[in-house]
Amino acid sequence: MNSQGSAQKGTLLLLLISNLLFCQNVQPLPICSAGDCQTSLRELFDRVVILSHYIHTLYTDMFIEFDKQYVQDREFMVKVINDCPTSSLATPEDKEQALKVPPEVLLNLILSLVQSSSDPLFQLITGVGGIQEAPEYILSRAKEIEEQNKQLLEGVEKIISQAYPEAKGNGIYFVWSQLPSLQGVDEESKILSLRNTIRCLRRDSHKVDNFLKVLRCQIAHQNNC
Repeated sequence: MNSQGSAQKGTLLLLLISNLLFCQNVQPLPICSAGDCQTSLRELFDRVVILSHYIHTLYTDMFIEFDKQYVQDREFMVKVINDCPTSSLATPEDKEQALKVPPEVLLNLILSLVQSSSDPLFQLITGVGGIQEAPEYILSRAKEIEEQNKQLLEGVEKIISQAYPEAKGNGIYFVWSQLPSLQGVDEESKILSLRNTIRCLRRDSHKVDNFLKVLRCQIAHQNNC
């Protein structure tokens, strides 16, 4: 089988595994197994790519369920905020652009997006829990994402330490200025803010997922790019 065929087979395998994990509610492999963090760079990328795709799947599922529960008319949709706190972060638009970005720069973009999601995730859990008759399904998804995101952050930091230690600590941390509105007394405003938070986190998770796959190609499987 040629290198292109191997790459396609590997991508399909990753998608099948991540979808199977999601359907069976099985968590991806931990970044460090039983306290052993001596994972090869290739294995580390495999685990992180599967984990990032799993997180994005959880966000997508939560976003769909949130809309089913709370968004029922176009008038509400018109009010949706289109901008996200991380919109000012210059990121590649597609795979072709991402392949032109130096790996150490792409790693720090990923690190910035993953780190910056910690606070809004915590506020999201608090905000959803404060909504009247909040579905436990949505709340449990948010809590699971929070735990998986910690694993993802650990994995990205370990990749940086192994592949580009000189790039460590160069990420940009974004503060989500709209977060205080999640604690507002107006139910409709709170729902609107929560929806936008989920939408933005989902968008960022999609970028992280795509960038990690490009990096895996560049660093761990260079012949498959």
